[in-house]
Amino acid sequence: MPDFTVVIPARNEAQYLPLTLRALERQLHPPAEVIVVDNASRDQTAAVARAWGATVVSCHVRGIAPTRQAGLDAARTGWVASTDADSLPCPEWLARFDQAAGKGAAGSGHCGRVALYGPMRFCGVSRPVSVLSELAYGTFLHACEVAGRPNLAGANMAFSRGAAHLAGGYPDVEAYEDVLLGRALERLGEVTYVPGALVETSARRLEGGWLPFLWRHAQNLSGHTRGYFEE
Repeated sequence: MPDFTVVIPARNEAQYLPLTLRALERQLHPPAEVIVVDNASRDQTAAVARAWGATVVSCHVRGIAPTRQAGLDAARTGWVASTDADSLPCPEWLARFDQAAGKGAAGSGHCGRVALYGPMRFCGVSRPVSVLSELAYGTFLHACEVAGRPNLAGANMAFSRGAAHLAGGYPDVEAYEDVLLGRALERLGEVTYVPGALVETSARRLEGGWLPFLWRHAQNLSGHTRGYFEE
């Protein structure tokens, strides 16, 4: 049974972070450590994280890629799981990742299972919208898998720490860093979709409406690496 460190990048997330940390407390397979990487927050993000017992790592370089990388560098367990500060992993999240990770050991070269990812849906919305979001995202992930281009999202992914370092870690881009790391890991070993590892994520991404949201994800799919998600 591999141990997992959960890494959460956070910038001004004091409002949402407690819900995420509470969800991690409820994991059937508890994480060995929770690391919150504070990206120069102006609110009480770091204080909130410490109050919940998380390890706080400071990252003063603005951007999501260096923030995620700081968490990866601070982790010490064999596997690292990643989610966001406004997301809620289901209680079975790490247990499902644990089962999947145990089916393939990771090392150097083409070495078995090196990365995992799961489904997502919106929370804080009506049930029809939540169900529709899960269905749409699942269809999107399936299409990417069929095309041979798995699309790993930082809100719901896990990977071998050693393999991630071997792959060079997160690339220094404004956006798309999670997908690019997933592609690099795929060259080292097996990347596997885990249907039961569900994460619910905040619908605040829809505050500007569906069209801007879909446009941003179309940019994501095209490989756009400029920053386009709001802080």
